Amino acid sequence: MSDHIYEHSNPRNARTVFVLLIILGCMIGLVSASVPLYRLFCAVTGYGGTTQRVESEDATPVLDRKMTILFNADTNPALPWGFKPVQRSVTVNIGEDALIFYHAVNNSDETVTGHAIFNVTPFKAGPYFNKIECFCFTEQTLKPGEEVDMPVTFFIDPELAEDEHLNEVKEITLSYTFFRSDEEQ
Repeated sequence: MSDHIYEHSNPRNARTVFVLLIILGCMIGLVSASVPLYRLFCAVTGYGGTTQRVESEDATPVLDRKMTILFNADTNPALPWGFKPVQRSVTVNIGEDALIFYHAVNNSDETVTGHAIFNVTPFKAGPYFNKIECFCFTEQTLKPGEEVDMPVTFFIDPELAEDEHLNEVKEITLSYTFFRSDEEQ
């Protein structure tokens, strides 16, 4: 009886099922690649307040225009850390290197690894916020009760002064959220 079913199956139905399976496979592939692709897009374009990462600063001119940088820190509830900026703000000239610190403490009785994600607001300032060194470039591991001050070295690209959409911007907020590392969850 089962041979009887296959004798009457339509080749168009088999092709339709095959095409639908290929489409479903492509959709699953796009969904699984969407987060890394979105992060890459944000890193390249500065979209969503993503800052730019630079290896070194090549004689960036320092402008007379000042910018106040505010610092924010959040911790995901799954990470048993205290996390805060050491200073709430700093005022720098555009193009000037700045070094600031965030403080973290592991409040648990186990060694915990975390990673930080970041953004800049207003979002349109993201492409001009350049980080030279940042704790967010790598995962951080703290032993029970361990405390650490983590550095961020950055500068505001002088090209910001040429962007007429940013003339009214006097403050930029650099915000971090720390999460427990995926390997630990």
